Amino acid sequence: MNGKSDKNYLAMILLCFFLGSLGVHRFYAGKVGTGILMLVTLGVFGIWTLIDLIIIIVGNFRDADGNLIKN
Repeated sequence: MNGKSDKNYLAMILLCFFLGSLGVHRFYAGKVGTGILMLVTLGVFGIWTLIDLIIIIVGNFRDADGNLIKN
């Protein structure tokens, strides 16, 4: 826990940018529950997606195991 994730940083950015409102980046990170919630709400009309994109770019987004997904 609190290490570096094996998930690809660039893939996370691209998934969030292009398919973020469907929650695909959260499914990729292993966060299925919030991924389904984003899918149902369409990323709360893009606001949640934008916040996630900023968090991913800054390097503070964590996968389901609590590891940072960063470059």
